[in-house]
Amino acid sequence: MARTIHHYVGGAHVPGTSGRTSPVYDPSTGEVQAEVDLASAEEVDAAVAVAADAHREWRSVSLSRRTDVMFAFRQLLHEHRAELAALVSSEHGKVESDAAGELARGIENVEFACGIAPLLKGGFTEQASTGVDVYSIRQPLGVVAGITPFNFPMMVPLWMLANAIACGNSFVLKPSEKDPSASVRLAELFSEAGLPDGVLNVVHGDKVAVDAILESRGISAVSFVGSTGIARHIYERGTAAGKRVQALGGAKNHMVVLPDADLDVAADAAVSAGYGSAGERCMAISVVVAVGPVADPLVEAIAKRIPALRVGPGSDPTAEMGPLVTAEHRDKVAGYLDVAASEGATVLADGRSLSLVEGASPGGFYLGPSLLDGVRPGMRVYEEEIFGPVLSVVRVESLDEAIGLVNSHPYGNGTAIFTRDGGAVRRFQFEVDCGMVGVNVPIPVPVAYYSFGGWKSSLFGDAHMYGPAGVDFYTRSKVVTSRWPEASTSAIDLGFPGTR
Repeated sequence: MARTIHHYVGGAHVPGTSGRTSPVYDPSTGEVQAEVDLASAEEVDAAVAVAADAHREWRSVSLSRRTDVMFAFRQLLHEHRAELAALVSSEHGKVESDAAGELARGIENVEFACGIAPLLKGGFTEQASTGVDVYSIRQPLGVVAGITPFNFPMMVPLWMLANAIACGNSFVLKPSEKDPSASVRLAELFSEAGLPDGVLNVVHGDKVAVDAILESRGISAVSFVGSTGIARHIYERGTAAGKRVQALGGAKNHMVVLPDADLDVAADAAVSAGYGSAGERCMAISVVVAVGPVADPLVEAIAKRIPALRVGPGSDPTAEMGPLVTAEHRDKVAGYLDVAASEGATVLADGRSLSLVEGASPGGFYLGPSLLDGVRPGMRVYEEEIFGPVLSVVRVESLDEAIGLVNSHPYGNGTAIFTRDGGAVRRFQFEVDCGMVGVNVPIPVPVAYYSFGGWKSSLFGDAHMYGPAGVDFYTRSKVVTSRWPEASTSAIDLGFPGTR
């Protein structure tokens, strides 16, 4: 009988009461390895109530003590990094080295939050008016929530909860039901680090839980990373309910390669960024824009690298790319290959015909690296986010045409340019309509002391994720005007207060 993954509320594992569960697969074999409880609206409300009680105490805890907890949590993440990577690999399918990299980038956000004390410093103005001082302070919002995707079950929760908790909020996390165990383990380690019970709660669920979070009067803010359609829904519904919302949606990231680029460097980058984590990354390169005469040799170089990629279970140290997260998603991604051919693209590598590493289960949710040439705007494979190991090549004649191509696409998450020409780079980064730009860097995810966020249909609202923007999002400013007058000088004055 499969084990059941319960909610984690108030510092304890809490079995679900809704009577609904969802299967959690082992993507490398296709077998069900667990069932996860799916919360009812009432269960979400109960978790919010626990978080609200915990917040009243946690917001009063000193910044020094909060920092101690963050440092202890960071240490535990390092000590358990092999275990955590294996846990992600077992439910998501990505190879363990990739899962370890995910954790490392998540830990960077915890390290940023370890410096929360100076980040919450306000301002002070003495003698703003005669005998009057004015100062500003930053205070936590209260109970905040995060709704996170399946593709980064550790990193994205750490994008949210590290800053939110360090700022003095309590947190309700609704991870993806496809790979929920990582979030529970993070909560356990946070408790071990000294976080009071109820400050961090994990509630599993589907749309029922999401809607309950959006409707809850006890939740002040919601953070989301996922597909564009759901991001739009969460932003519109959450803001209508009076909540702060940061909602990051989908992407179609272009990598522009100019004729002077180092061919091997560009080809290696395209393969790495297109097929890493089986393409299940919002910052994956999904479109290579080959400019002028570089197209033929670049396509040839990419195609030559594909047969050498080793596809297999994430636990196999020789595997470089694992399966996709579910059979349904694998089949959806594979369907784009037929669509591409019907629309006139050339399928140079078809991932449905692949050789797995020795010992891999044929029942796993595998799809090999796929390469499409002759892709044009208007094709579904160009317009839509595929979210799998399908790399499309679009050929253009100039940098002007490349910039126009990127800017006309509805998504604006990230982009990259490969060249040795500094002037071209300067122009590209100045003119391109994307939130994150890489220069000879194919996946330009900002370091933790900057912030993550796209433009256009990749972001709803203007709230970016983690870093300084995260501190701003999870706090609100209060300005205090203070005077300590002598009682003997007090008098009634109905005029508007002046500052002179």
